[in-house]
Amino acid sequence: MSDHTTAHASPAPSNDPVENVVHVVPLVLPVVGGIMMLLLAFIAVYMA
Repeated sequence: MSDHTTAHASPAPSNDPVENVVHVVPLVLPVVGGIMMLLLAFIAVYMA
């Protein structure tokens, strides 16, 4: 009499682009931080 199947549910899990990037964040953040410190130090020495 009443069918409770979900017809709108997707059988395959969705591909989240954030999950593809999360495993790289611990490597990218220190590298970018180091580059920023070097650039800021260069600017400070150049301006002095």
